[in-house]
Amino acid sequence: MLGNLLFYVGFAVSLTLGFVYFRDLGDVVQMLLKVKRENMIRFIRNEYLFVAIGLAAAGVMILGHLLGGGPGWLFWIALPVVAFLFVFPWVWVHVGLRNQKDSAKYYSIDEARDFINPSASVIVIENSGKARAHADAQIMRPHLAGNAQGLDGEDVVLTYCAMANLGMGYTPSIEGQRLNLEVLAQHGNNLILRDNTTGEPIQQIYGFREADAAPETEGNACPLKPGLAMKPWPTFRMTFRAFQKAYPEGEVFLNKPSSNPLLRLFDTITGITFGWGIERQHQEAAPVMDNMSHFDDRLPNKTYVWGVTVGDEAVCWTDDFVVEQDGVINAQVGGRDLVVSYDPKFESLGVWYNDSGVPVTHCDFWGSSDQGKLERVETLRPGMFWHVWVEFFPHTDINRMGSEATTAAQPVAGVGAA
Repeated sequence: MLGNLLFYVGFAVSLTLGFVYFRDLGDVVQMLLKVKRENMIRFIRNEYLFVAIGLAAAGVMILGHLLGGGPGWLFWIALPVVAFLFVFPWVWVHVGLRNQKDSAKYYSIDEARDFINPSASVIVIENSGKARAHADAQIMRPHLAGNAQGLDGEDVVLTYCAMANLGMGYTPSIEGQRLNLEVLAQHGNNLILRDNTTGEPIQQIYGFREADAAPETEGNACPLKPGLAMKPWPTFRMTFRAFQKAYPEGEVFLNKPSSNPLLRLFDTITGITFGWGIERQHQEAAPVMDNMSHFDDRLPNKTYVWGVTVGDEAVCWTDDFVVEQDGVINAQVGGRDLVVSYDPKFESLGVWYNDSGVPVTHCDFWGSSDQGKLERVETLRPGMFWHVWVEFFPHTDINRMGSEATTAAQPVAGVGAA
């Protein structure tokens, strides 16, 4: 009697928690299952507690069977199934997605030429003329890159989400306390990190902890106060060949294979899995992992957009639209005058603050304009997928020009509906 009670209680609890763990943090499972965000957030916050309970329940099941409970055929089926449900997501998250926020290695351009195609897009962060480039294929799996030396002495981590095609630089601190960031999952096709110090999830595109979010409003999601968000660093895209011209002394992130043969084999398998899914994400209209809650046909899903948030407004532009306007657009977002410019020499689209009070007619890659030197907008999300941008900023304008906002619900002139 006792053996049966222990066996079936342990069986039910371990199998249930194992399935939930596998579903919510197994990542690749989302190609088949649509996971609710609230369930994922709950498991991220309580991962170790739930895993401990599940493993303890598995131990109770084993004890019950040793005491004569449960049929042998069910025990020998349940044991490997429960083991897989717990081991796979833990290994995938904590080994396969291990980040390099404190251990990234940067190399010279000469060495990087052997690993990166000249025309490949690279994500760049820069500080006082010191620049770091991150090719999508290199940063795809570690997701986070930074080191103790920092960017010209500044603590800056490049965060990357392959599902969103989004790279963003952040100072990984909130109110003076450095965060212990770890990659955990994705939802809405955007990376979810966890601050292991507090256990709180952080949506990459927002940059603040879930518990610090202000109550929902009709505007953008935001923290309760500005100091509760990580400081964003101006981040932009350009080709690798253009990076070489702009920053001949620049550093390039390379994710070289591990010297450990077992880890190297595991990383190779993980990389192949990632590459297959991300290739589909770039080619197919439908999201590979369809856990989206919004759909907006003003642009095709996989259109690359350059989006900014200023105050309570979110606006994005497409590169082809900017080029059609002779490479320069003046617009007002959140009460600030901005300049969107494309520099053909350096193959890069940038967004700049214009505090001169006069429209700009020329602005180059360095922010040098006919109205003086301009500063990059630090909230730029460069070259990300439209369907992800609109998932998190559903009230966005597209291709805004001038100081008047267009109606977000209607196709924007020069864009049209998909």
